[in-house]
Amino acid sequence: MSSYLALLILSLVLTLCLQTLQFLQLQSRRAFLCWCVQQSSDLTSCGRWDKNGIMVYNLGYFVAHFLTIFKKLCFCRFDYQELLHNSTFCLVPRGRRLGSFRFLEALQAACIPVILSNGWELPFSEVIDWRKAAIIGDERLLLQVPSITRSVGRDRILALRQQTQFLWDAYFSSVAKIVLTTLEIIQDRVDSLVSRNRLLWNSLPGGLYALPQYSTDAAQFPFYYALLGKSPSQQFTAVIHMVTPLQSQISPVVKLIIAVAKSKFCAQIVVLWNCDKPLPPRNKWPSTSVPLTVIEGQTKTMSSRFFPHDAIITDAVLSLDEDSVLSTNEVDFAFTVWQSFPERIVGYPARSHYWDSSRSRWGYTSKWTNEYSMVLTGAAFYHRYYHYLFTHYIPASLLTMVDHMANCEDILMNFLVSAVTKQPPIKVTQKKQYKETMMTQGSKVSSRWADPDHFAQRQSCMNAFSHWLGFMPLVHSQMRLDPVLFRDQVSILRKKYRDIERL
Repeated sequence: MSSYLALLILSLVLTLCLQTLQFLQLQSRRAFLCWCVQQSSDLTSCGRWDKNGIMVYNLGYFVAHFLTIFKKLCFCRFDYQELLHNSTFCLVPRGRRLGSFRFLEALQAACIPVILSNGWELPFSEVIDWRKAAIIGDERLLLQVPSITRSVGRDRILALRQQTQFLWDAYFSSVAKIVLTTLEIIQDRVDSLVSRNRLLWNSLPGGLYALPQYSTDAAQFPFYYALLGKSPSQQFTAVIHMVTPLQSQISPVVKLIIAVAKSKFCAQIVVLWNCDKPLPPRNKWPSTSVPLTVIEGQTKTMSSRFFPHDAIITDAVLSLDEDSVLSTNEVDFAFTVWQSFPERIVGYPARSHYWDSSRSRWGYTSKWTNEYSMVLTGAAFYHRYYHYLFTHYIPASLLTMVDHMANCEDILMNFLVSAVTKQPPIKVTQKKQYKETMMTQGSKVSSRWADPDHFAQRQSCMNAFSHWLGFMPLVHSQMRLDPVLFRDQVSILRKKYRDIERL
Protein backbone atom coordinates (compact mmCIF):
# COMPACT_ATOMS: atom_id res chain seq x y z
CA MET A 1 0.00 0.00 0.00
CA SER A 2 1.16 3.59 -0.44
CA SER A 3 2.56 5.63 2.41
CA TYR A 4 -0.48 7.85 2.31
CA LEU A 5 -2.86 4.90 2.69
CA ALA A 6 -0.79 3.39 5.50
CA LEU A 7 -0.85 6.70 7.38
CA LEU A 8 -4.58 6.91 6.84
CA ILE A 9 -5.07 3.45 8.35
CA LEU A 10 -2.85 4.43 11.27
CA SER A 11 -4.98 7.52 11.87
CA LEU A 12 -8.08 5.35 11.86
CA VAL A 13 -6.57 3.10 14.52
CA LEU A 14 -5.68 6.08 16.67
CA THR A 15 -9.18 7.46 16.22
CA LEU A 16 -10.60 4.12 17.34
CA CYS A 17 -8.48 4.17 20.50
CA LEU A 18 -9.29 7.80 21.29
CA GLN A 19 -13.01 7.29 20.78
CA THR A 20 -12.93 4.28 23.07
CA LEU A 21 -11.09 6.28 25.73
CA GLN A 22 -13.98 8.71 25.94
CA PHE A 23 -16.16 6.01 27.46
CA LEU A 24 -13.65 4.74 29.99
CA GLN A 25 -12.93 5.96 33.48
CA LEU A 26 -9.57 7.60 34.14
CA GLN A 27 -7.94 4.47 35.57
CA SER A 28 -9.34 2.30 32.80
CA ARG A 29 -8.10 4.72 30.12
CA ARG A 30 -4.48 4.15 30.99
CA ALA A 31 -5.11 0.40 31.07
CA PHE A 32 -6.77 0.51 27.66
CA LEU A 33 -3.93 2.54 26.15
CA CYS A 34 -1.35 0.17 27.51
CA TRP A 35 -3.33 -2.81 26.28
CA CYS A 36 -3.39 -1.30 22.78
CA VAL A 37 0.38 -1.08 22.99
CA GLN A 38 0.66 -4.72 24.05
CA GLN A 39 -1.63 -5.89 21.27
CA SER A 40 0.01 -3.82 18.57
CA SER A 41 3.48 -5.00 19.51
CA ASP A 42 2.65 -8.25 17.75
CA LEU A 43 2.76 -6.40 14.42
CA THR A 44 6.46 -6.65 13.70
CA SER A 45 6.62 -6.77 9.91
CA CYS A 46 8.19 -3.80 8.13
CA GLY A 47 7.95 -2.38 4.65
CA ARG A 48 9.28 -4.04 1.50
CA TRP A 49 9.93 -3.10 -2.12
CA ASP A 50 7.54 -4.53 -4.68
CA LYS A 51 8.48 -5.53 -8.26
CA ASN A 52 7.72 -2.03 -9.53
CA GLY A 53 10.17 -0.42 -7.14
CA ILE A 54 7.43 1.04 -4.93
CA MET A 55 7.80 0.79 -1.16
CA VAL A 56 4.92 -1.26 0.33
CA TYR A 57 4.37 -0.66 4.02
CA ASN A 58 2.77 -2.87 6.62
CA LEU A 59 0.55 -1.25 9.22
CA GLY A 60 2.80 -2.65 11.94
CA TYR A 61 5.73 -0.62 10.58
CA PHE A 62 3.96 2.64 11.29
CA VAL A 63 2.41 1.46 14.53
CA ALA A 64 5.83 0.44 15.82
CA HIS A 65 7.18 3.96 15.33
CA PHE A 66 4.13 5.45 16.95
CA LEU A 67 4.35 3.09 19.90
CA THR A 68 7.87 4.19 20.73
CA ILE A 69 6.49 7.61 21.64
CA PHE A 70 3.13 6.33 22.89
CA LYS A 71 4.65 4.03 25.50
CA LYS A 72 6.33 7.01 27.12
CA LEU A 73 3.00 8.81 27.35
CA CYS A 74 1.03 6.03 29.05
CA PHE A 75 3.81 4.90 31.39
CA CYS A 76 3.16 1.24 30.68
CA ARG A 77 3.94 -0.32 34.00
CA PHE A 78 1.01 -2.62 34.49
CA ASP A 79 0.12 -6.22 35.22
CA TYR A 80 -1.18 -7.73 32.01
CA GLN A 81 -3.45 -10.27 33.69
CA GLU A 82 -4.94 -7.61 35.96
CA LEU A 83 -5.47 -5.45 32.92
CA LEU A 84 -7.40 -8.20 31.16
CA HIS A 85 -9.60 -8.87 34.17
CA ASN A 86 -10.43 -5.16 34.48
CA SER A 87 -11.43 -4.84 30.83
CA THR A 88 -14.93 -5.24 29.43
CA PHE A 89 -14.02 -5.73 25.76
CA CYS A 90 -10.81 -7.20 24.40
CA LEU A 91 -9.82 -6.72 20.77
CA VAL A 92 -8.74 -10.01 19.20
CA PRO A 93 -7.16 -9.24 15.82
CA ARG A 94 -5.67 -11.95 13.68
CA GLY A 95 -2.14 -12.99 14.53
CA ARG A 96 0.33 -14.62 12.18
CA ARG A 97 -2.57 -16.86 11.28
CA LEU A 98 -6.33 -16.32 11.41
CA GLY A 99 -6.47 -17.26 15.08
CA SER A 100 -4.75 -15.68 18.06
CA PHE A 101 -3.94 -16.80 21.59
CA ARG A 102 -5.47 -13.50 22.73
CA PHE A 103 -8.83 -15.16 22.23
CA LEU A 104 -8.34 -17.70 25.03
CA GLU A 105 -6.76 -15.04 27.23
CA ALA A 106 -9.90 -12.95 26.89
CA LEU A 107 -12.17 -15.91 27.70
CA GLN A 108 -10.18 -16.76 30.80
CA ALA A 109 -10.38 -13.16 32.05
CA ALA A 110 -14.16 -12.85 31.42
CA CYS A 111 -13.37 -10.12 28.90
CA ILE A 112 -15.73 -10.07 25.92
CA PRO A 113 -13.70 -10.92 22.81
CA VAL A 114 -14.15 -8.58 19.85
CA ILE A 115 -13.10 -10.80 16.96
CA LEU A 116 -11.37 -8.98 14.10
CA SER A 117 -10.31 -11.82 11.84
CA ASN A 118 -12.48 -12.39 8.81
CA GLY A 119 -12.82 -16.03 7.86
CA TRP A 120 -11.70 -17.44 11.21
CA GLU A 121 -13.67 -20.53 12.23
CA LEU A 122 -13.87 -20.23 16.02
CA PRO A 123 -13.07 -23.27 18.20
CA PHE A 124 -15.83 -25.88 18.47
CA SER A 125 -18.17 -23.62 16.48
CA GLU A 126 -19.95 -26.79 15.39
CA VAL A 127 -21.62 -26.93 18.81
CA ILE A 128 -20.83 -23.61 20.52
CA ASP A 129 -22.87 -20.51 19.70
CA TRP A 130 -20.18 -17.83 19.93
CA ARG A 131 -22.69 -15.03 19.39
CA LYS A 132 -23.62 -15.50 23.06
CA ALA A 133 -20.05 -14.92 24.24
CA ALA A 134 -18.25 -12.73 21.70
CA ILE A 135 -18.74 -9.85 19.29
CA ILE A 136 -17.82 -10.71 15.72
CA GLY A 137 -16.51 -7.62 13.93
CA ASP A 138 -15.28 -6.97 10.42
CA GLU A 139 -11.57 -6.21 10.26
CA ARG A 140 -12.23 -4.08 7.17
CA LEU A 141 -14.55 -1.77 9.14
CA LEU A 142 -12.50 -0.85 12.19
CA LEU A 143 -14.26 2.45 12.77
CA GLN A 144 -17.50 0.61 13.48
CA VAL A 145 -16.06 -1.21 16.49
CA PRO A 146 -16.46 1.67 19.00
CA SER A 147 -20.09 2.24 18.02
CA ILE A 148 -20.79 -1.51 18.18
CA THR A 149 -19.34 -1.90 21.66
CA ARG A 150 -21.01 1.33 22.78
CA SER A 151 -24.41 0.00 21.73
CA VAL A 152 -24.15 -3.11 23.89
CA GLY A 153 -26.38 -2.70 26.94
CA ARG A 154 -25.38 -3.57 30.48
CA ASP A 155 -27.62 -6.62 30.64
CA ARG A 156 -26.11 -8.07 27.49
CA ILE A 157 -22.59 -7.25 28.70
CA LEU A 158 -23.28 -9.24 31.85
CA ALA A 159 -24.71 -12.14 29.84
CA LEU A 160 -21.74 -12.13 27.46
CA ARG A 161 -19.21 -12.11 30.29
CA GLN A 162 -21.01 -14.89 32.13
CA GLN A 163 -21.01 -16.96 28.96
CA THR A 164 -17.26 -16.43 28.47
CA GLN A 165 -16.66 -17.79 31.96
CA PHE A 166 -18.94 -20.76 31.38
CA LEU A 167 -17.30 -21.67 28.07
CA TRP A 168 -13.80 -21.25 29.46
CA ASP A 169 -14.48 -23.37 32.51
CA ALA A 170 -16.45 -26.04 30.65
CA TYR A 171 -14.32 -26.57 27.55
CA PHE A 172 -11.05 -24.60 27.51
CA SER A 173 -9.65 -24.39 31.06
CA SER A 174 -7.31 -27.36 30.65
CA VAL A 175 -5.78 -29.53 27.96
CA ALA A 176 -7.80 -32.47 29.30
CA LYS A 177 -11.07 -30.59 28.80
CA ILE A 178 -10.12 -29.49 25.30
CA VAL A 179 -9.27 -33.06 24.34
CA LEU A 180 -12.39 -34.47 26.01
CA THR A 181 -14.59 -31.89 24.28
CA THR A 182 -13.05 -32.80 20.94
CA LEU A 183 -13.66 -36.50 21.53
CA GLU A 184 -17.26 -35.92 22.60
CA ILE A 185 -17.97 -33.83 19.49
CA ILE A 186 -16.54 -36.62 17.35
CA GLN A 187 -18.68 -39.13 19.24
CA ASP A 188 -21.77 -37.02 18.54
CA ARG A 189 -20.88 -37.01 14.85
CA VAL A 190 -20.45 -40.77 14.75
CA ASP A 191 -23.68 -41.53 16.58
CA SER A 192 -25.99 -38.72 15.56
CA LEU A 193 -29.04 -40.44 17.06
CA VAL A 194 -27.49 -40.22 20.52
CA SER A 195 -26.00 -36.74 20.45
CA ARG A 196 -26.34 -33.51 22.37
CA ASN A 197 -28.21 -30.57 20.92
CA ARG A 198 -26.91 -26.99 21.04
CA LEU A 199 -28.87 -26.15 24.17
CA LEU A 200 -26.91 -28.76 26.12
CA TRP A 201 -23.59 -27.47 24.84
CA ASN A 202 -24.31 -23.77 25.40
CA SER A 203 -26.06 -23.82 28.79
CA LEU A 204 -24.84 -24.70 32.24
CA PRO A 205 -23.45 -27.15 33.18
CA GLY A 206 -22.37 -27.91 29.59
CA GLY A 207 -22.22 -30.83 27.22
CA LEU A 208 -19.60 -32.77 29.18
CA TYR A 209 -21.95 -33.15 32.15
CA ALA A 210 -25.11 -33.81 30.09
CA LEU A 211 -24.54 -37.39 29.03
CA PRO A 212 -26.57 -38.18 25.88
CA GLN A 213 -26.73 -41.86 26.81
CA TYR A 214 -29.11 -40.84 29.58
CA SER A 215 -31.26 -38.68 27.31
CA THR A 216 -30.95 -36.36 24.33
CA ASP A 217 -33.95 -34.36 25.55
CA ALA A 218 -32.92 -31.33 27.61
CA ALA A 219 -36.20 -31.55 29.52
CA GLN A 220 -34.96 -34.74 31.20
CA PHE A 221 -32.11 -32.94 32.94
CA PRO A 222 -32.71 -30.88 36.11
CA PHE A 223 -30.45 -28.04 34.92
CA TYR A 224 -32.81 -26.92 32.17
CA TYR A 225 -36.20 -26.96 33.91
CA ALA A 226 -36.28 -23.19 34.44
CA LEU A 227 -34.92 -22.48 30.96
CA LEU A 228 -37.60 -24.64 29.34
CA GLY A 229 -40.42 -23.61 31.69
CA LYS A 230 -40.72 -27.17 32.98
CA SER A 231 -41.33 -28.44 36.50
CA PRO A 232 -40.18 -31.73 38.02
CA SER A 233 -42.65 -34.51 38.66
CA GLN A 234 -44.91 -34.08 41.69
CA GLN A 235 -43.88 -37.36 43.33
CA PHE A 236 -40.71 -38.98 44.58
CA THR A 237 -39.19 -42.42 44.99
CA ALA A 238 -37.73 -43.26 48.39
CA VAL A 239 -34.56 -45.37 48.11
CA ILE A 240 -33.55 -46.96 51.42
CA HIS A 241 -30.09 -48.47 51.66
CA MET A 242 -29.97 -51.50 53.97
CA VAL A 243 -26.81 -53.29 55.13
CA THR A 244 -28.15 -54.97 58.28
CA PRO A 245 -30.82 -57.69 58.56
CA LEU A 246 -34.45 -56.89 59.28
CA GLN A 247 -34.80 -57.70 62.97
CA SER A 248 -38.43 -57.08 63.83
CA GLN A 249 -41.50 -55.02 63.06
CA ILE A 250 -40.34 -52.35 65.52
CA SER A 251 -36.89 -51.83 64.01
CA PRO A 252 -35.96 -48.29 62.85
CA VAL A 253 -36.20 -49.15 59.15
CA VAL A 254 -39.79 -50.35 59.55
CA LYS A 255 -40.74 -47.11 61.28
CA LEU A 256 -38.98 -45.20 58.51
CA ILE A 257 -40.86 -47.05 55.77
CA ILE A 258 -44.20 -46.37 57.43
CA ALA A 259 -43.46 -42.66 57.93
CA VAL A 260 -42.28 -42.16 54.33
CA ALA A 261 -45.21 -44.12 52.87
CA LYS A 262 -47.64 -41.72 54.56
CA SER A 263 -46.29 -38.80 52.53
CA LYS A 264 -48.78 -37.60 49.93
CA PHE A 265 -45.89 -37.13 47.49
CA CYS A 266 -44.47 -40.65 47.79
CA ALA A 267 -44.93 -42.71 44.61
CA GLN A 268 -43.02 -45.82 45.70
CA ILE A 269 -40.40 -47.14 48.09
CA VAL A 270 -37.36 -49.05 46.85
CA VAL A 271 -35.23 -50.95 49.34
CA LEU A 272 -31.66 -51.73 48.22
CA TRP A 273 -30.72 -54.95 50.03
CA ASN A 274 -26.93 -54.86 50.38
CA CYS A 275 -26.89 -57.06 53.47
CA ASP A 276 -24.90 -60.31 53.55
CA LYS A 277 -27.87 -62.09 55.13
CA PRO A 278 -30.63 -63.70 53.00
CA LEU A 279 -33.45 -61.49 51.80
CA PRO A 280 -36.45 -61.63 54.21
CA PRO A 281 -39.76 -62.97 52.87
CA ARG A 282 -42.37 -60.48 51.73
CA ASN A 283 -44.56 -60.93 54.81
CA LYS A 284 -41.75 -59.61 57.01
CA TRP A 285 -41.99 -56.17 55.44
CA PRO A 286 -44.60 -53.67 56.63
CA SER A 287 -47.79 -53.08 54.66
CA THR A 288 -47.84 -49.73 52.90
CA SER A 289 -50.23 -47.74 50.75
CA VAL A 290 -47.55 -47.32 48.05
CA PRO A 291 -45.63 -50.02 46.16
CA LEU A 292 -42.67 -51.45 48.07
CA THR A 293 -39.91 -52.98 45.93
CA VAL A 294 -36.88 -54.79 47.33
CA ILE A 295 -33.82 -54.98 45.04
CA GLU A 296 -31.03 -57.29 46.08
CA GLY A 297 -27.67 -55.84 45.15
CA GLN A 298 -25.39 -58.07 43.13
CA THR A 299 -22.15 -56.42 44.20
CA LYS A 300 -23.33 -55.21 47.64
CA THR A 301 -20.98 -52.22 47.61
CA MET A 302 -21.41 -48.70 48.94
CA SER A 303 -21.30 -47.10 45.50
CA SER A 304 -24.11 -49.38 44.31
CA ARG A 305 -26.60 -47.35 46.36
CA PHE A 306 -26.42 -44.75 43.60
CA PHE A 307 -26.89 -47.18 40.72
CA PRO A 308 -29.54 -45.94 38.22
CA HIS A 309 -32.10 -48.72 38.68
CA ASP A 310 -34.93 -48.87 36.16
CA ALA A 311 -37.35 -49.16 39.08
CA ILE A 312 -36.80 -45.47 39.87
CA ILE A 313 -39.28 -43.73 37.59
CA THR A 314 -39.75 -40.34 39.28
CA ASP A 315 -37.52 -37.29 38.87
CA ALA A 316 -36.97 -36.95 42.61
CA VAL A 317 -35.12 -39.50 44.72
CA LEU A 318 -35.27 -39.50 48.51
CA SER A 319 -32.05 -41.22 49.57
CA LEU A 320 -32.23 -42.72 53.06
CA ASP A 321 -30.00 -44.71 55.35
CA GLU A 322 -31.80 -47.50 57.15
CA ASP A 323 -31.33 -45.80 60.53
CA SER A 324 -32.57 -42.37 59.45
CA VAL A 325 -35.24 -40.90 61.69
CA LEU A 326 -37.70 -38.67 59.84
CA SER A 327 -41.35 -37.83 60.26
CA THR A 328 -43.87 -37.53 57.43
CA ASN A 329 -43.95 -33.74 57.88
CA GLU A 330 -40.20 -33.51 57.50
CA VAL A 331 -40.33 -35.56 54.30
CA ASP A 332 -43.15 -33.45 52.84
CA PHE A 333 -41.45 -30.16 53.61
CA ALA A 334 -38.07 -31.23 52.23
CA PHE A 335 -39.70 -32.41 48.99
CA THR A 336 -41.55 -29.11 48.63
CA VAL A 337 -38.24 -27.27 48.94
CA TRP A 338 -36.53 -29.59 46.45
CA GLN A 339 -39.18 -28.84 43.82
CA SER A 340 -37.89 -25.25 43.77
CA PHE A 341 -34.24 -26.39 43.53
CA PRO A 342 -34.31 -29.63 41.49
CA GLU A 343 -30.66 -29.39 40.45
CA ARG A 344 -29.36 -29.37 44.04
CA ILE A 345 -29.19 -31.74 46.98
CA VAL A 346 -31.83 -30.83 49.58
CA GLY A 347 -31.83 -32.55 52.93
CA TYR A 348 -31.18 -32.68 56.63
CA PRO A 349 -27.79 -33.82 58.02
CA ALA A 350 -25.22 -31.15 57.07
CA ARG A 351 -21.43 -31.24 57.16
CA SER A 352 -18.66 -28.85 56.19
CA HIS A 353 -15.11 -28.66 54.88
CA TYR A 354 -12.22 -26.36 55.71
CA TRP A 355 -8.62 -25.77 54.71
CA ASP A 356 -6.11 -27.03 57.29
CA SER A 357 -3.19 -24.67 56.77
CA SER A 358 -0.96 -26.49 59.27
CA ARG A 359 -1.15 -29.68 57.17
CA SER A 360 -1.80 -28.04 53.80
CA ARG A 361 -4.80 -30.21 53.13
CA TRP A 362 -8.59 -30.16 53.18
CA GLY A 363 -10.39 -31.15 56.33
CA TYR A 364 -13.84 -32.55 57.11
CA THR A 365 -15.92 -31.56 60.12
CA SER A 366 -19.25 -32.60 61.55
CA LYS A 367 -19.42 -29.75 64.08
CA TRP A 368 -22.67 -27.81 64.21
CA THR A 369 -21.76 -24.33 63.00
CA ASN A 370 -23.36 -21.48 61.06
CA GLU A 371 -21.95 -22.82 57.78
CA TYR A 372 -22.17 -26.04 55.84
CA SER A 373 -21.05 -27.25 52.42
CA MET A 374 -22.46 -30.78 52.26
CA VAL A 375 -25.81 -32.44 52.92
CA LEU A 376 -25.35 -36.13 53.52
CA THR A 377 -27.35 -38.53 51.40
CA GLY A 378 -28.56 -40.44 54.45
CA ALA A 379 -31.65 -38.20 54.34
CA ALA A 380 -31.73 -36.05 51.22
CA PHE A 381 -33.56 -35.37 47.97
CA TYR A 382 -31.86 -35.06 44.58
CA HIS A 383 -32.62 -35.71 40.91
CA ARG A 384 -32.35 -39.25 39.63
CA TYR A 385 -29.96 -38.13 36.87
CA TYR A 386 -27.23 -37.91 39.50
CA HIS A 387 -27.46 -41.69 39.89
CA TYR A 388 -26.57 -42.07 36.22
CA LEU A 389 -23.84 -39.42 36.38
CA PHE A 390 -22.35 -40.96 39.53
CA THR A 391 -22.17 -44.40 37.93
CA HIS A 392 -20.95 -43.43 34.47
CA TYR A 393 -18.93 -40.24 34.96
CA ILE A 394 -16.88 -40.79 38.10
CA PRO A 395 -13.62 -42.74 37.50
CA ALA A 396 -13.67 -46.40 38.44
CA SER A 397 -10.66 -45.85 40.72
CA LEU A 398 -12.67 -43.54 43.00
CA LEU A 399 -15.64 -45.90 43.07
CA THR A 400 -13.27 -48.73 44.01
CA MET A 401 -11.82 -46.57 46.76
CA VAL A 402 -15.28 -45.89 48.17
CA ASP A 403 -16.21 -49.58 48.02
CA HIS A 404 -12.96 -50.67 49.64
CA MET A 405 -13.43 -48.33 52.62
CA ALA A 406 -17.24 -48.74 52.68
CA ASN A 407 -17.25 -45.01 53.30
CA CYS A 408 -17.38 -41.56 51.64
CA GLU A 409 -19.99 -42.32 48.98
CA ASP A 410 -22.11 -39.46 50.33
CA ILE A 411 -19.15 -37.04 50.19
CA LEU A 412 -18.40 -38.10 46.62
CA MET A 413 -22.00 -37.42 45.60
CA ASN A 414 -21.76 -33.93 47.12
CA PHE A 415 -18.50 -33.28 45.25
CA LEU A 416 -20.13 -34.35 41.99
CA VAL A 417 -23.27 -32.25 42.36
CA SER A 418 -21.36 -29.16 43.50
CA ALA A 419 -18.90 -29.54 40.60
CA VAL A 420 -21.80 -29.69 38.16
CA THR A 421 -23.97 -26.89 39.59
CA LYS A 422 -21.28 -24.64 41.14
CA GLN A 423 -23.74 -24.17 43.99
CA PRO A 424 -24.06 -25.42 47.58
CA PRO A 425 -26.68 -27.90 48.74
CA ILE A 426 -29.68 -26.75 50.74
CA LYS A 427 -30.29 -27.64 54.35
CA VAL A 428 -33.83 -27.71 55.69
CA THR A 429 -35.18 -27.68 59.22
CA GLN A 430 -34.73 -30.79 61.28
CA LYS A 431 -34.92 -31.84 64.87
CA LYS A 432 -31.86 -30.97 66.90
CA GLN A 433 -31.67 -34.51 68.23
CA TYR A 434 -30.94 -35.97 64.78
CA LYS A 435 -27.22 -36.32 65.40
CA GLU A 436 -27.63 -37.82 68.85
CA THR A 437 -30.34 -40.16 67.57
CA MET A 438 -28.03 -41.43 64.82
CA MET A 439 -25.29 -42.03 67.36
CA THR A 440 -27.46 -44.07 69.71
CA GLN A 441 -29.33 -46.31 67.29
CA GLY A 442 -26.94 -49.17 68.01
CA SER A 443 -26.92 -50.55 64.47
CA LYS A 444 -23.89 -51.46 62.40
CA VAL A 445 -24.31 -48.32 60.31
CA SER A 446 -24.69 -45.99 63.29
CA SER A 447 -21.63 -47.40 64.99
CA ARG A 448 -19.51 -46.00 62.17
CA TRP A 449 -20.12 -42.46 63.41
CA ALA A 450 -18.27 -43.23 66.66
CA ASP A 451 -15.37 -44.99 64.88
CA PRO A 452 -12.21 -42.82 64.73
CA ASP A 453 -11.07 -44.61 61.56
CA HIS A 454 -14.34 -43.68 59.90
CA PHE A 455 -13.63 -39.98 60.47
CA ALA A 456 -9.99 -40.30 59.34
CA GLN A 457 -11.10 -41.99 56.14
CA ARG A 458 -13.45 -39.13 55.37
CA GLN A 459 -10.58 -36.68 55.80
CA SER A 460 -8.59 -38.64 53.21
CA CYS A 461 -11.56 -38.78 50.87
CA MET A 462 -11.85 -35.00 50.81
CA ASN A 463 -8.34 -34.66 49.42
CA ALA A 464 -8.59 -37.59 47.01
CA PHE A 465 -11.79 -36.23 45.48
CA SER A 466 -10.48 -32.66 45.17
CA HIS A 467 -7.32 -34.03 43.52
CA TRP A 468 -9.45 -35.85 40.94
CA LEU A 469 -11.35 -32.68 40.02
CA GLY A 470 -8.31 -30.45 40.22
CA PHE A 471 -10.12 -28.00 42.50
CA MET A 472 -12.40 -27.90 45.54
CA PRO A 473 -15.99 -27.76 44.25
CA LEU A 474 -17.76 -27.54 47.61
CA VAL A 475 -19.35 -24.16 48.34
CA HIS A 476 -20.15 -22.92 51.84
CA SER A 477 -23.65 -21.72 52.64
CA GLN A 478 -25.39 -20.20 55.63
CA MET A 479 -28.91 -20.63 54.28
CA ARG A 480 -31.40 -22.88 56.03
CA LEU A 481 -34.99 -23.10 54.83
CA ASP A 482 -37.71 -23.37 57.47
CA PRO A 483 -41.48 -23.57 57.10
CA VAL A 484 -43.38 -20.29 57.23
CA LEU A 485 -44.34 -19.45 60.83
CA PHE A 486 -41.69 -21.87 62.12
CA ARG A 487 -41.16 -21.13 65.81
CA ASP A 488 -43.42 -18.09 65.54
CA GLN A 489 -45.58 -17.34 68.56
CA VAL A 490 -48.89 -18.04 66.84
CA SER A 491 -51.46 -20.78 67.13
CA ILE A 492 -50.22 -24.19 66.04
CA LEU A 493 -53.42 -24.53 64.01
CA ARG A 494 -52.18 -21.86 61.62
CA LYS A 495 -49.02 -23.81 60.79
CA LYS A 496 -48.86 -26.28 57.92
CA TYR A 497 -46.00 -28.44 59.20
CA ARG A 498 -47.01 -28.64 62.83
CA ASP A 499 -45.17 -31.78 63.81
CA ILE A 500 -41.73 -30.41 62.95
CA GLU A 501 -41.69 -28.08 65.95
CA ARG A 502 -42.72 -30.83 68.32
CA LEU A 503 -39.77 -33.05 67.44
